[in-house]
Amino acid sequence: MLEAASLGGLFLSSFLAATLLPGGSEAVLFGVLKLDPGLLWPALVLATLGNTLGGMSSYLLGRILPQQKQTRGLDWVRRHGSPALLLAWAPLIGDALCVAAGWLRLNAAYVMAFMAAGKLVRYLAIAWMAS
Repeated sequence: MLEAASLGGLFLSSFLAATLLPGGSEAVLFGVLKLDPGLLWPALVLATLGNTLGGMSSYLLGRILPQQKQTRGLDWVRRHGSPALLLAWAPLIGDALCVAAGWLRLNAAYVMAFMAAGKLVRYLAIAWMAS
């Protein structure tokens, strides 16, 4: 029961942290792994999945924004394409990258794959610090 609550809280925290709402899931992952190191892989999967789905919600917001004036940031995302979403985990710019990818109508499958890869690497680093 405690494992399910820990993992559910981690998923929710990870999802919300990747939206335009403030918050961070790194401390939650660190805490879950400190309390129960045996949850390593389920915690990594759920944190990555939640954070990726949260990022995709920002991508969807970008898709519904009206296409108007472009900025330099959009030019950078357009130039680098979906691989730019490897940085979707980064504070401050991550949410903007997700919205920009949606606004630019980048391929959702590629966006999600690169986003998940970048977020997984970040969570692996946190798991390594927790061990």
